[in-house]
Amino acid sequence: MKLAINYFLRVLCLLAYTLALGKLAGLVPEGSFDRSPTVALVLLALHVGELLLMFKHVRLYKGPLALSVLLTLLFGLLHWKPLADEKAASQPTA
Repeated sequence: MKLAINYFLRVLCLLAYTLALGKLAGLVPEGSFDRSPTVALVLLALHVGELLLMFKHVRLYKGPLALSVLLTLLFGLLHWKPLADEKAASQPTA
């Protein structure tokens, strides 16, 4: 269930970015989705802050660091939180 919610929220993030790009490119009808560029910009700003604060978790990604940074910029905690949870679960408890 958690995984399904994570993917659903990722799709919503991508939808926000797609609408913003479409609006900026003039592909979205005039008068609709006027705030989508602002929403996308706020999402990106929040995710930049997350990247700076949670870089130790972002580095846990098994692939290239640049890809992990990109995924964090796009999805924020939807990317780095599962990595942090996986590491916490693999560490022995005292």
